[in-house]
Amino acid sequence: MAMETRTGVNRKKNVDIIRPRDLGASKSSEPALLRRELGDVLRAYRQRQGRTLREVSSDARVSLGYLSEVERGQKEASSELLLSICQALNVPLGHVLRLVADRIDLSEGRVPPSFRVPDTVQEALAEAGVN
Repeated sequence: MAMETRTGVNRKKNVDIIRPRDLGASKSSEPALLRRELGDVLRAYRQRQGRTLREVSSDARVSLGYLSEVERGQKEASSELLLSICQALNVPLGHVLRLVADRIDLSEGRVPPSFRVPDTVQEALAEAGVN
């Protein structure tokens, strides 16, 4: 399993980052909140890199307390702050937002686009006689 130098994240384990809080229930009575899902993804990246809140908050130039609140889903991060945190974690902002969107899709019972099998693959399997 190759470690990505850019993010320090093992590719095979990204599934843990995508998995929403309550995957067991098909539809939770409480809707997924963007700030909570975003905080979970940011925390997962930080922990996978073996970094502390203090290290990331220093690199992102945000207070430790505020970063902690963002990770716990108690504060909404501005786009500027989110970009700063992503840069401190060395993770592309677009990647974080895609993971958050996938988590919300899963929590709402939808299959995220990144999990779907393209129609061309199904056609190729049918032509090959594989079911």
